[in-house]
Amino acid sequence: MSALAICAVVCATAQETTFKPFKVDLAFGYATPMGGGEGAKGGAILAVEPKYALNDNITLGLRMELAVLVRLERDAAGNYTEEGDVKASSSYLATADYYFNTNSFRPFIGAGVGVFGNASTDLSSTSGEPATSTQFGFAPRAGFEAGHFRTALESNFAGKSGGLSNNYLGIKLGFFFGGGRY
Repeated sequence: MSALAICAVVCATAQETTFKPFKVDLAFGYATPMGGGEGAKGGAILAVEPKYALNDNITLGLRMELAVLVRLERDAAGNYTEEGDVKASSSYLATADYYFNTNSFRPFIGAGVGVFGNASTDLSSTSGEPATSTQFGFAPRAGFEAGHFRTALESNFAGKSGGLSNNYLGIKLGFFFGGGRY
């Protein structure tokens, strides 16, 4: 009798799902430093994120990302100088995303929390040694999926190293393996 009761509870709480539970996101993108300084600034992002869907609306994952950013300053005439900085952040974040629907176009919001490994150097510095730090950080995000295509906008709060902020805004485009419809 107790086995039958357990089966009834499990069956009653089970949800019918539309999507396969496992997927891996692969994304590339553009990064720009948040705040601070004039001149040309930007960089590149590469990210991999395996995920598991608890149901059709909630996924949990582990984001592993590398972002490299460069900022060059301009002089009064508008020419680039040898002044500026170079920053790199690697991150390992536990993530969660909430999808608003189960259609083929799926907007989502999410966030990640975890560890950022940061390195930065001032190009005008003569020491040659980059400032490094390991910081706890977080990254709120929003975007959408269409088919196996994914795009997102993320604010990465990665802390400071050597007095320079490692925070950056990421615009990512990518695709995912797995996770499609049954």
